[in-house]
Amino acid sequence: MNRAARLTAILDLLGAHGEVSVEELVDRFGASAATTRRDLDSLAERRLLTRTHGGAVAQSLAYELPIRYKSHQRTAEKERIAAAAAALVEPGSVVGLSGGTTTTAIAAALAAREDLTTRGITVVTNAVNIAGQLAMRPEFKVVVTGGVIHSRSFELVGPFVEQLLAGIRLDTAFIGVNGLDAANGATTHDEAEAAVNRLMAERAARAVIVADSSKFGSSAFAHVGGAELFPLVLTDARIDTVQRAALEAVGYEVRIAD
Repeated sequence: MNRAARLTAILDLLGAHGEVSVEELVDRFGASAATTRRDLDSLAERRLLTRTHGGAVAQSLAYELPIRYKSHQRTAEKERIAAAAAALVEPGSVVGLSGGTTTTAIAAALAAREDLTTRGITVVTNAVNIAGQLAMRPEFKVVVTGGVIHSRSFELVGPFVEQLLAGIRLDTAFIGVNGLDAANGATTHDEAEAAVNRLMAERAARAVIVADSSKFGSSAFAHVGGAELFPLVLTDARIDTVQRAALEAVGYEVRIAD
């Protein structure tokens, strides 16, 4: 396991259990105790955990992995979801992309479509990394919402975002989430990001949740919307059949990206 994947796995364990020990991490990942301590020290320097004698505990700031770490998770699934999402986009249309690793993959899939080199599309995003990714494509009109940036997700939030989104319309909005279940709908860890995601979806003729199967059956802090806002969900084939049936029972169309 390379270092980036190991750091992500450590943060995943912290998120699930609240604390980890050096001994546990050595047994699980096979790195030496010295290497494991350096990993924990590196994450502590980024304020992603708090070091303790013999290990580490989660801290309140570490409720969500920074996007640079999450990009190493479920890469193949996200690429399939991105390809399926990009296939829904017509040349000349206006597309909204929230922040997140899956929507970042969608931006890459759109940039790879040769048929968009003539008419192009307009992309509206509150994610500065997506805007930078597409800025060099002259056939794309890229609209950045403005706002205050979240360093963990690269998303812009706040009233400036809401003012711009309130004055435009989108053909399709692709929204990434941190959790989705039948009872609570789509949720994210941050209430400001949830508000932007909700408004972007409301301004779209079609709003689509894009999320890998690990996000299903769980809920995060802030509510974004339910099936009335997001009739379509794109995910991967690893989704639990019970969770899928529950979502479909309350009105979602769950589509598997092949």
